[in-house]
Amino acid sequence: MDDLVEFRTDSGASVVVVTDGESRGARPVSRGDGVLRQAGQTFDGALESIHSAAESALRVFRDGQLKPDAVEIEFGVKLTAEAGAVIAKTAMEGHLVVKLSWSPGAAGGTPAA
Repeated sequence: MDDLVEFRTDSGASVVVVTDGESRGARPVSRGDGVLRQAGQTFDGALESIHSAAESALRVFRDGQLKPDAVEIEFGVKLTAEAGAVIAKTAMEGHLVVKLSWSPGAAGGTPAA
């Protein structure tokens, strides 16, 4: 059964997310058709590890030898009351899509033909 977990933002707003019933680390707030639990950390805090992971990935691809003009990184995020935000697992064990692009004739890009 899916649970509802309430996260508070640093500014005090409420963000409710659906979890897969793993609500350890949260405390019940109210009961109804679903279970609403309050997360033990803020929404901003839960996403901090994902923010750090995104910064690290961007640094690797921007500062590497390839020097793309643009970097696009996509990954799924799963929110849990206990762990906060984690990169979501898909059928292929992990979900991370990286797109690098170069503009013709741009500095550091591939030369125009």
